[in-house]
Order: sequence, then C-alpha cells, then structure tokens
Amino acid sequence: MRLGVLDVGSNTVHLLVVDAHPGARPLPAYSHKAELRLAELLDEGGAISEGGVERLVATIREALQVAEDKGVESVLPFATSAIREATNGEEVLRRVAQETDAALQVLSGEDEARLTFLAARRWLGWSAGRLLVLDIGGGSLEIAYGLDEDPDVAVSLPLGAGRLTAGDLPGDPPDAEDVRTLRRRVRAEIAKVVSEFTRYGTPDRVVGTSKTFKQLARIAGAARSAEGLYVQRELTHKKLEEWVPRLAGMPAEERVTLPGVSEGRSRQLLAGALVAEAAMDLFGVETLEICPWALREGVILRRLDHLP
Repeated sequence: MRLGVLDVGSNTVHLLVVDAHPGARPLPAYSHKAELRLAELLDEGGAISEGGVERLVATIREALQVAEDKGVESVLPFATSAIREATNGEEVLRRVAQETDAALQVLSGEDEARLTFLAARRWLGWSAGRLLVLDIGGGSLEIAYGLDEDPDVAVSLPLGAGRLTAGDLPGDPPDAEDVRTLRRRVRAEIAKVVSEFTRYGTPDRVVGTSKTFKQLARIAGAARSAEGLYVQRELTHKKLEEWVPRLAGMPAEERVTLPGVSEGRSRQLLAGALVAEAAMDLFGVETLEICPWALREGVILRRLDHLP
C-alpha cells in the first residue's frame, strides 16, 4: 500500500510518501517539503501568529493535494513541539482540521523519542545491541536508550536548534557572550537527565538522527547524501569540538557555503552544534553514527505494526 506521513515540525512541513506493507522495508516514493520554521514564528506570548497559521493551513492543504496526486491511500498527519507548546496550539489544530480536514495528532516529546528510537533500531537491527539515540529537531532534543524496540528511557528537552536560535542567538554572527551563555544553559539542561541513562550502562552504539546531525557530520567530512543511504557516516566529538568556534564566527551567508548546509538551516546550525557537542561530551560519546531513519519512519513502522 502507499502511505503518506505528514510531519508538521518546528522547521518544516514534510510529506513523505512510501510504498509499504507489514514485514517489508518502507520504500520512499516521493518527498515534498516546505520550510515554515514555526519555532521562529511565535509571538511574545508564545502563540503562533495569525500569518503563521494561515501559511501553515495553506502548506498542509498543498501537501494533501500532493498526496492525492501521488496515489496515497492513507495519510498519517502529526505535529511536534512547535504546535505542542504554542499557547494557541488547540486553536491552530481546530483551524487546520476545519480548513483542510487533516486531524493532526500532536506527539508528546516522549512519543517523539520512542518513535525515533524504533526507527533507529529497525534500521540498525538487533545486532546493534544497546542503543543511545540522539535527535535534534527545530524545537526539542530527544534522547532514548534501550536494548529492545521500545527504549528503557526516553526524554525530550526544549533544546531544538530553531527555538534556541530565535530565543538566544539573535545576532548574525551571534555575540560571543550570547554563545557562552547558551552553551552553559544547554549543558545544564542536558546534565539534569544524564543519570537517568547512565544507570542502564554503557551503550554499544550511539546514533544521531535528524538534519542537524547529518549537516554537522557532512561539514566534518562525512560522505555526501548523493553517495547513498548505506554509506556509513560518522561524527566525532573531536571534529565537532573544532567546528563549534568556527561556526560561531561565521554569518549565516558564509555557513551556506559549507558542504551539505542548506540556506534555510544555516542560522540554526550553531545552536544545533552546541547541543550536539554538549550531548556527546556529557554522555561520554567519542563517535556517533548517522542514521538515515528517524521520526517519520518510526511513525510509518508503528502504523505497519498495527495493520492486520
């Protein structure tokens, strides 16, 4: 069957179309995305602006039309931290449902972490042993650890690259004191949850998912996406540590010239790097692997698991 997963995230609205059936690997058939950066469209009261809501409705309507054009039998629409934490989130959901007929399921942060972990587990297989999975989104950081398909522990922290850029790094390039202040805050937040994971023991493998980790690995020397999904890509703490101060000194227009960095995410890359470097340091990770599957694939896999 042909499924579509509509991910209303903090950075993008992304429709992924796959051909799938229970027991088989979902095969990507089409991808349609639009960058809205909802995490950066919140007003001082934490609400998504009227203009932002109108753009969101129009973008979802367009994505649903694309799904129809591509022959999708069923669309799985969900939303993450931007709508989950917006003070007018319920109103936004009602507007979307009324104007597009899409009933967005709002995932909790823990749901995000667990579904992303499921995707990484299925991609790497049982032989990967105990997994520690890190995912940096636009609005939040998800961390999960476990031996099975359902992690033993999963948490979500409000440390997304888009959220931190909008709230803590206004300059371009950012002020050095702002960078130091954000670095301290990010490390303090992550340090609060480290003990919840370390009591389960040392992971056999550490995995990074999300666009942020992929871009950081690429600028640190990992293979291009054009070389295929099955090429092993890694990010080392040493390389990342070298890149953080370099990114801090670059304006967004200069970061775009780096390999693999898109214009839409160039401003967020420093905040994402600060979160990634802090997580790797505090969890004692020297090297992590980049996994091409993440939350969207986790949603699809969970749906397939429940089909008769």
